[in-house]
Amino acid sequence: MLYLEGKLALVTGAGTGIGQGIAVELARQGADVAIHYAHSAEGAQVTARAVEETGRRAVLIHGDLGIVAEARRVVDEAVAELGGLDILVNNAGVTRSVPFLETTEETYDEVLDLNLKGHYFCTQQAIRTMVERGGGSVLNITSVHGAAGAPRHSAYAASKGGIIALTRQLAVELAPLHVRVNAIGPGLIEVPRYFETMPGYSRETGAAMVPWGRVGLPDDVGRAAVFLVSDAADFITGQVLFVDGGATARMGGAGARPREQALTDANSLKAA
Repeated sequence: MLYLEGKLALVTGAGTGIGQGIAVELARQGADVAIHYAHSAEGAQVTARAVEETGRRAVLIHGDLGIVAEARRVVDEAVAELGGLDILVNNAGVTRSVPFLETTEETYDEVLDLNLKGHYFCTQQAIRTMVERGGGSVLNITSVHGAAGAPRHSAYAASKGGIIALTRQLAVELAPLHVRVNAIGPGLIEVPRYFETMPGYSRETGAAMVPWGRVGLPDDVGRAAVFLVSDAADFITGQVLFVDGGATARMGGAGARPREQALTDANSLKAA
């Protein structure tokens, strides 16, 4: 059974990582997919080939979703190329790991503009088409950082917490239009940048931080996404599903490491 047969979907930030995993899984379940990317052109091509290997149609769209006019254009191009839109997955985002007292306005704007403003205005533009087609489903990608604190993620956490609030607000406001709005909060989901930006990272060290005993993969998020945007979840809206191997359920979070990092940052600030 193909849960999304005949559906038309746009996945933002689908050139790598979680977005790529979601786009491919939607296609496996029968959806044609518009693949948005900003900087990952080669990755977007890989995603497109994987979508096409499932027998579904792939469309590539480039744009900077931190700019409202660009966000609207990306949605409009997806609608024009696909012939409509039933599913919007707001995944595009950026992470900046910076101590709170060292976070600049430039960093704050970069993170909030893409992570929150992009979700907001892509959704606003997509709703018109969804209503014309009798309804639809919006899936926002938030994070465990939207539910629990960790050092060096203040701007990122603010954006992800905002996404959770936006999801609940829009679920209520758009329900009369037969548009469902939900969110997924990924935990430790292994993506290529982990090996590039996290010194000493390995699957073994990552697994030690997760109650389930392994790191997550983009496919884990993709399968959850299929459920939430499918008719199987018709009575589910305004919800946040944490795909995190139990991380947000554990008292004390990830253990001592966040406190150690916080103390290191505080001591560095005192020394400066």
